Amino acid sequence: MNDDQLLRYSRHILLDEVGIEGQEKLLHSHVLIIGAGGLGSPVALYLGSAGVGHITIADHDRVDTTNLQRQIAHNLARVNEFKAESARQAIAAINPDVEVTTVTERAEGALLDRLVQSADLVLDCTDNFATRHAINRACVKHRKPLVSGAAIRFDGQVSVFDSAGEEAPCYACVFPESELLEETRCATMGVFAPLVGIIGSTQAAEALKLICGVGQPLTGRLLMLEGKSMEWSEMKLTRNTACPVCGEGSAEPHRHAG
Repeated sequence: MNDDQLLRYSRHILLDEVGIEGQEKLLHSHVLIIGAGGLGSPVALYLGSAGVGHITIADHDRVDTTNLQRQIAHNLARVNEFKAESARQAIAAINPDVEVTTVTERAEGALLDRLVQSADLVLDCTDNFATRHAINRACVKHRKPLVSGAAIRFDGQVSVFDSAGEEAPCYACVFPESELLEETRCATMGVFAPLVGIIGSTQAAEALKLICGVGQPLTGRLLMLEGKSMEWSEMKLTRNTACPVCGEGSAEPHRHAG
């Protein structure tokens, strides 16, 4: 770590739980952010400013004027640009030392598999169940920790799904793909602008904690926010041994420790 980095990251280094060792871990980490919208914007900005050395941002969508109410990585000058590229520019304006790779194709199939395999940690900042389940399957397959967030109207939730833990549930344990869940999106239901900032910032915090080995991650816990009353609640999550993704009979079962 050079003198400029020691100065830039001094407030992290002053934390006993992080210190130089933890900051070095951040500088040598590679994080994949899927989705550069309302959740992905604060995630990208905080991880970039915190010094995550390599960030890959995957989003095939382009910046639209309606996004600017809440997607803080973008601005009017970058309307019609790819969101991933806009987020790269936003990170560069804060911390040009971060290596940012942009993917402007839909992250699915073999591409998603490669992206997850190459990263140390994955953040799901998407807004639809099909993509979330595909990301979860790839993370279980490659044993990569997944920080998942969601926000709609005034309600948000965050959890960590880490398939390296023998007893830890995956996303499909909690939200089975076979169930017909109502698909709600910002475009039709609306979203309170600061809500995505709160949830995205919480995702970023969980990612930094996981990389540095600080505190207790949200593994096995679903943290929920009701924004109108600003009340947080927590639900304990358990692994479903019959889960088709990570269960005993699945193609990618949990590996036993040791």
